[in-house]
This record gives sequence, C-alpha cells and structure tokens, in this order.
Amino acid sequence: MSWFESLILGLVQGLTEFLPVSSSAHLRLTAAFADWKDPGAAFTAITQIGTEAAVLIYFRKDIGRIISAWARSLTDKSLRSDPDARMGWLVIVGSIPIGVLGVTLKDQIEGPFRDLRITATMLIVMGVVLGVADRLAARDESGGKHRAPKQRKALEDLGVRDGLIYGVCQAMALVPGVSRSGATISGGLFMGYKREAAARYSFLLAIPAVLASGLFELKDATEGGHISWGPTIFATIIAFVVGYAVIAWFMKFISTKSFMPFVYYRIALGIVIIALVSTGALSPHAAESAG
Repeated sequence: MSWFESLILGLVQGLTEFLPVSSSAHLRLTAAFADWKDPGAAFTAITQIGTEAAVLIYFRKDIGRIISAWARSLTDKSLRSDPDARMGWLVIVGSIPIGVLGVTLKDQIEGPFRDLRITATMLIVMGVVLGVADRLAARDESGGKHRAPKQRKALEDLGVRDGLIYGVCQAMALVPGVSRSGATISGGLFMGYKREAAARYSFLLAIPAVLASGLFELKDATEGGHISWGPTIFATIIAFVVGYAVIAWFMKFISTKSFMPFVYYRIALGIVIIALVSTGALSPHAAESAG
C-alpha cells in the first residue's frame, strides 16, 4: 500500500465510520474504483482504532462516569441502579452478539462477505430500513392533524432486552454495506428511542467491539507480518482526526435533521454498484488484499 492510498483510505474511514453509510463498504469501494488492491478486513479493523479513539475523547466525560460507576457497582450493590453503572452493564450485554458472530464468521467476513454484490444489496436494503425508521421517528416527534406528538424513549429507559437488540443490530454490520451506526440507530428508532439517544448508545456500544476487533487484527498482523505498518498507522491517525470532526458535526446534525439524505445516498450508490458490476465495468470480487 502506498502513502497516497493510505491517506485517501484514512480520510474515507474517518468520514464514513460514524455516518450511517458503512465505512467498510466505502473502503472496499474506494479501492475498487481506484483499481487498488482491497485494503482487507485487517486494515479496516486497525484503522477503526483511530476512529474509536475519537469516540473515547469526544465522549470522555460520559465514558469516565460510566466506567467509574460500573467499577464501584461491582462491590457496592446499592450503586447497581445508578444510570451510569447500568449503562456499563448494558454496553457489555450489547457487545455479546458481535463478539460471538465476529469470531464465528471470521472467514466469511474476510472473504465472501466482501463481494460487491452483497455490499450493494446491503446498502439498498439497510437504506430502506433506515428510511422507514426515520419516518416513524419523525411522525412520533411531530404528531399530526389528529394526533399529539409521542414521547420517545431516552437512554435512561434502556434495559437488557433493548440492549441485546441493539447488539444484534450492531452485529449485522459485520457485512460490508450494512453500517454499524446505521443498523444500531435504525434498531433504536424502531424501538422508540430518540434520535440522539439511539446515536449516543450506538457510539458507546461500538467502543468495546471495535477496539477488540482492531487489537485482534493487530495481533494477527504482527505475527503474520502482512501489514504495511507505516501507511496503516498513517491512515489510522488521519481517521482519528477526521473522525473526531465528523462526530461533533453528526451529533449536532441529528438533533434537528432527518436521516433521509443518507437514505437516498445509500440507495443511489447501491444501484450504481449493481449497474457497474452487471455491465462488467467493476469486478464484484476483491483484488488480492493490500499488504
């Protein structure tokens, strides 16, 4: 992998990780359109450490409170009803599905799931799902001519059942094209949560999964020696800087705006990919992964 490729891929990772458009799909597509080798699942997982570092810094106060309350609740039972302590447990519970499926489906994630036909299909399908979820949320928030606005749930209303459902939604993002934030936010909206609450839990829930995946791939890459460390570290740093800016923008955006621009983009991109693959202009299969 060249330094220029790592710069572009780092920018793409940072720009798309927190938006409901699928960062893994965009890394795969960027390489395909530029006629570069597929950066591979390992590169994606390692650069995601950079974007998750941005989450850790942006939500550092929330994370500090959650970790502190959760740790104290291990020895003080009276603290287990504390919202921050509960959130710590719920992040652990919600991380179980992706942990189990990530290990079970590792070979598929690194191989068949990276087929561009699957990516395009997931972009379209999950775009429609996000659009429906967004419309339901907008209807509840605005009410109607004969119906009062409906109060949607906050993070304080989150329980074990909803935490697990969020976790299952997050696990769907193991398939490129689904989008971690898109799937979890859609799941949250369908369960009746506010946009900001769904996005905030989505970001918090991603921390253990993404860091574990990145460190796991880091270990494999170190032992296997098949990673270009300079460009990969450079891409990770770029992803961190850009990702932090995107989080700040996205949290403000969703407080007043609809997700529909992302829905239209996903569907249009999916259709373009299917057309290019169908005409033979784009190979559905990844070139040999870049080292």
